[in-house]
Amino acid sequence: MWWVSRGNPAELTIDETSGTDPVLAAPEAEWFPTVSISKPIGWGEDGKPTAAEGLVVNRFAEGLEHPRVVYTMPNGDVLVTLTRSPNSEVSDSWLTNLVAGFLFDRAGAGGASPNQLVLLRDSDADGVAEERHVLRDDLDSPSGIAWRDGELFIANHDEVLRFAYEEGANVVAGDPEKLMDLPPAGGHWMRNIILSTDGTELFIAVGSASNIGEKGMEIEAGRAAIHELNLETGVIRLFSAGLRNPNGLAWHPWTGELWTTVNERDMLGSDLVPDYMTNVPIGSHYGWPWLYFNDVVDERVEARMPDFLQEYSRTPEYALGAHTAPLGMVFTQEGARMGEGFGPGAYVARHGSWNRKPAAGYDVVFVEFDDLGNPQGKPKPVLESFLAGDGETYGRPTWVAWDQTGALLVSDDTANIIWRVVNPDAQPAEAIAATEVESLQPVRELNGDPARAFENPPEDLMMPGAF
Repeated sequence: MWWVSRGNPAELTIDETSGTDPVLAAPEAEWFPTVSISKPIGWGEDGKPTAAEGLVVNRFAEGLEHPRVVYTMPNGDVLVTLTRSPNSEVSDSWLTNLVAGFLFDRAGAGGASPNQLVLLRDSDADGVAEERHVLRDDLDSPSGIAWRDGELFIANHDEVLRFAYEEGANVVAGDPEKLMDLPPAGGHWMRNIILSTDGTELFIAVGSASNIGEKGMEIEAGRAAIHELNLETGVIRLFSAGLRNPNGLAWHPWTGELWTTVNERDMLGSDLVPDYMTNVPIGSHYGWPWLYFNDVVDERVEARMPDFLQEYSRTPEYALGAHTAPLGMVFTQEGARMGEGFGPGAYVARHGSWNRKPAAGYDVVFVEFDDLGNPQGKPKPVLESFLAGDGETYGRPTWVAWDQTGALLVSDDTANIIWRVVNPDAQPAEAIAATEVESLQPVRELNGDPARAFENPPEDLMMPGAF
């Protein structure tokens, strides 16, 4: 037991396992995971996170029971799901369930789910919600929220529901319409959703039921994936796969592509595998459980790898550090007031590690994007680490959303607070201009073998620095 409790300490920094070219350490398969649970202790009456220079933090709302997903309506009302995982066993092993229950309790995630959808209203736009209304209290481990033209979409852990709801109302009345079933709970239970820009499709993120398919791939059907639901026809299709646990969903303002945050696999040591954010083109596959970061084979996986997976598995666009557990993500939008140093880019809530020594994440970071919409550099702190030291943490940042004033809202699920972050002296940001490029012309006939072009390459390709 003493040996098991030592775990597998990290040899790399989080910055080294972050960015567009992260260091991928040699895998060290573990029979028992490295465990380092930071116990939440709360912020006290006046405590608050440390923000980057120029930013100011205040409590937008507090006294909420385990707030997770935050969603801002067009009129400025803020909706939030108060939720925990459903009461279900995570394994067929009583010992695994016993240990999991202990870990959940220590991490502040144990207990019954509140199952509520709550409205927070800041009518005078002073940065503090003075009204609070419970819209629904009969949900089932809800997470994802979306709204358009009088229709409210909520993702429970096992289904997607649609309600009639006009913005400004203080209750969601009536029975919902079930739009689709989802694979229930399992190892990962959050189900985030996002509407297409024209409101005709709904995209749903579903995490895996296991670490690397060790329960068999049959139970993983429909999991570790993003689904697309056509709201006009009811047709459902698999949009992207091989994503162990996708969470945050956002539309990339430069290209209009869908992006997501992903929690990668465990039990390969504290330095593997980096969690990430990436684009998810239709039909894309990111390798789980057989591969990670394009073509690195996970030798532990017993299930047969699909043919040609190594040829078409994609490389994530940007690593967010090993075991940092990124959840909510938003891009800079018109009107955002974050000031100098926080231009066009993405804001990510890193919920924090449970299986890395030392602990990592527990913060909110900003990833800068270049003029063409490509991520660059290393993550920059927005809210610094929530860790308190000595195996404790003040809270755990979970989700991010913009409020009506251009401030960033951050849910803190173990401290039961929603924080508001803003640079009060900053001018509102301009909208990010979409990238305009000409599409490549399709090749309509194949003249010979393309590989032969590299057998006797032109002299200019042989010059130093050509590649």
